[in-house]
Amino acid sequence: MPAGHGLRSRTRDLFARPFRKKGYIPLTTYLRTYKIGDYVDVKVNGAVHKGMPHKFYHGRTGRVWNVTKRAIGVEINKQVNGRIIRKRIHVRVEHVQPSRCTEEFRLRKAKNDLLKADAKARGEVISTKRQPEGPKPGFMVEGTTLETVTPIPYDVVNDLKGGY
Repeated sequence: MPAGHGLRSRTRDLFARPFRKKGYIPLTTYLRTYKIGDYVDVKVNGAVHKGMPHKFYHGRTGRVWNVTKRAIGVEINKQVNGRIIRKRIHVRVEHVQPSRCTEEFRLRKAKNDLLKADAKARGEVISTKRQPEGPKPGFMVEGTTLETVTPIPYDVVNDLKGGY
């Protein structure tokens, strides 16, 4: 028989709970606060059937555009043929977790602010732009001896006699 094309087709392993993560859902999932503009990762919890997004959105990162009692409105980009559509879906909080995609940026921003404040106190102007890593500096190899390697002459006659 041909395979089905239902809503949850081919999700046997995709929506399965991880090893040693079965059972009750931790309370942090429900007590977390989400604000409009936050980045979130859609990660489907197979144990909760209500408010479950389509399998396409599993593992995608989006931005919160609406917050309701039990769910969160997430705006996710979806490629359809040659264009990218901004899709707005409502997902229950069990299927969403805060994204770490802007973590590095926020840390770098805080570090740059500190560097700028220090430079201002010293009366300097510094650039906090990231620079590409340049080539490694050259060095001289010391404590080595040179060894000349010459090839062994090829003898056609002996090669034809001996064979293998």
